[in-house]
Amino acid sequence: MDKLKQANLYRSELIPVNGKLVERYNKCLKTLGFKETKLKSFSIDGVGWSPEVAEEKKDVQYLNHGDANPHGIIISPLQKGKPVYLPFHSFDREMMQHIFRTHGRKINDITRDSAICIDFDQDIDVFYEPLDVLKYNDVSITFRLIDNLEDKQKQQLKLVDKFRTGNNFIDENIHKELLHSAMTYGDLRDRDLSLHPLHFSTGSFYTRAFDGVYLLRDFIKPIVVFESKDAYKEAIKDTIHDVLIYHISQPELVDKLKDHIIIECDLEHMVKTTNYERIKKFELYQSLNDTDHPIKEILNSNSLFKSYLNKIDIKTRKQVMGVELYLEKLERSNAYKIEDMVDQSMYFALHHPHSSLSAEHRDLIHKLLVNISPKDVLFLYWYDKEQFYKSYDTWDDSFRDWVIETIRNNI
Repeated sequence: MDKLKQANLYRSELIPVNGKLVERYNKCLKTLGFKETKLKSFSIDGVGWSPEVAEEKKDVQYLNHGDANPHGIIISPLQKGKPVYLPFHSFDREMMQHIFRTHGRKINDITRDSAICIDFDQDIDVFYEPLDVLKYNDVSITFRLIDNLEDKQKQQLKLVDKFRTGNNFIDENIHKELLHSAMTYGDLRDRDLSLHPLHFSTGSFYTRAFDGVYLLRDFIKPIVVFESKDAYKEAIKDTIHDVLIYHISQPELVDKLKDHIIIECDLEHMVKTTNYERIKKFELYQSLNDTDHPIKEILNSNSLFKSYLNKIDIKTRKQVMGVELYLEKLERSNAYKIEDMVDQSMYFALHHPHSSLSAEHRDLIHKLLVNISPKDVLFLYWYDKEQFYKSYDTWDDSFRDWVIETIRNNI
């Protein structure tokens, strides 16, 4: 990952945590019912998740009590607008933006000397079966301060009232209590520490529950897409819910998404795009072994690309160039079928969200499409960084250079 880090493409917007902030972070973990971290320094993202703490605990979802109970931590106003690098839901970043839009001023004040624990409650204590994800509707977002600071404020205000009553201003014991409270928690008299609960409505979304589920319910009929075969097999036994259920590997899923006007594909248009060029180059890369030139050089040079294209066997060559061959033949006759000439996974990779979709829906569908067929390295980086990083580890070093260059040229 060193090259990605040098190019600022690997979790580059994490916030460093050390000193007093570590103590506050640990208090949040304890308040939420988790074990403290032993690390003296680490980094966090927008929702308070830390890759270093996750590695220490050997649990990437260490801020969750099961699939149905995710949490967050705010220890710094710098978390405002920061990415959520390992979201449990596709709407996690939107929820954090909602929190900072509503309570931003109070968060700035509170995090001067305290920290905020967040509960994301969808009114589900625990998931029992895969289609329980259909219960997602409104998420209630509630807040708790470490050290029960709101209670300490009430106690301090009572002490102030007591101090002002009668001749209590000369009572040395009350003086000591006030000083102890002020030295421990600061002057809380004029601070607004009340963060009222917020609500966030969910529409279509992705969740990591049950090893990954897409719920598309803003269209003709609800569609549930499972990444886990076990969860899919369990879900299709359901006879109660009127939903369409698919595993992400089923070719029929793409047809259904097109029928529901969720995705589209115009091959004549797509072959003129940079998306197609990236996918075609990825296809060639996958077919090459023991090259005389670096992969990056081959993919950036038209002459070398053609040279290596002609060195691979005819079947693989047709797979790489299938779309262009199909369109050429289609100009002479409509007797040709796309499934006979274009590799299915490449065809699926050339689909994109329907132009009528909102920006929010387009992002979700892009993520679904790159999970169906992860051949566009740029879109994989944009829409599923976790999978991108896993794939990156398996790639040729020179291909990594090409990928990094490709991403940086599109930022």
